[in-house]
Amino acid sequence: MDKIIKVVIALGGNALEDKSMPATAEAQLEVVKKTCEYLAEVSCAGYEIAIVHGNGPQVGRLLLASETAKDVTPAMPFDVCGAMTQGYIGYHIQQGLKYALSKRNRILPVVTVVTQVVVNKDDPAFKNPTKPIGLFYTEEEAKKITEEKGYVMKEDAGRGWRRIVPSPMPERIIEVDTIKKLWDSTIAVACGGGGIPVIEKEDGSIEGIAAVIDKDFAAEKLAEDIDADILMILTEVEKVSINFKKPDQHDLPSMTVDEAKKYIEEGHFAPGSMLPKIMASVKFVKNHPDRKAIITSLYKSMDALNGLTGTVVQDI
Repeated sequence: MDKIIKVVIALGGNALEDKSMPATAEAQLEVVKKTCEYLAEVSCAGYEIAIVHGNGPQVGRLLLASETAKDVTPAMPFDVCGAMTQGYIGYHIQQGLKYALSKRNRILPVVTVVTQVVVNKDDPAFKNPTKPIGLFYTEEEAKKITEEKGYVMKEDAGRGWRRIVPSPMPERIIEVDTIKKLWDSTIAVACGGGGIPVIEKEDGSIEGIAAVIDKDFAAEKLAEDIDADILMILTEVEKVSINFKKPDQHDLPSMTVDEAKKYIEEGHFAPGSMLPKIMASVKFVKNHPDRKAIITSLYKSMDALNGLTGTVVQDI
């Protein structure tokens, strides 16, 4: 590879957890170790990478543990739980990736940056919370929680009632200059869980807020800020499809920005699933014909980088 290519990799939930395994830290570490074998292959192929990961199930469990023990020790606020997940998921990635790299005789530091991401306190998302987190409750339990804590609770797909928090767009990554300084010598794990959402106050200080930033949008913001060549979003499917799981399902090897917008308008991509991945990809490549976004599965990451599979979004 003649030119050094910068890649920001966004890891989907299947890269951190296996639904057939118990939801323990030990089980997560085993899954992460396997994930890191694929990440190491990308790094050893000459790509310079940074890693962004989700944290949905993990932050939900931390909130549950904290709230369950509230009579013994004070419950931790949502933003603090987000920071805790950045730490322990990053720790697992550091362990797994460092080992996978060393097996390939590639000696590189792997560092987790606890990352704060500024959001706009006037973002419309705060008036329309959409992101479900944590446990399922009965309607009666949900009403009681709303009365006691003021949480917004909504019914979630017939499975029960859950707490709903806003999902604002990322505006600024506070630690981005540090990530840039680390880039040439270190693999950084950053913006975990979309970053810890914070708002800027009038006195210049920042304050954590109960919200969830979509990790794909955070990865896109990081990719823009460090001038990456490729935004790679790894998920459970090898290619993006239209008419997904229908008799006329069609897998897409590529999409232009205009085609992606057309498919979005036609409702082909589910909110909270493929839609943010497509929207983040479009945002990244728009007006930058030299950039591209790739959406594929973790297991096909190298094949996708070699142009053999995956869905490429490019403004051509």
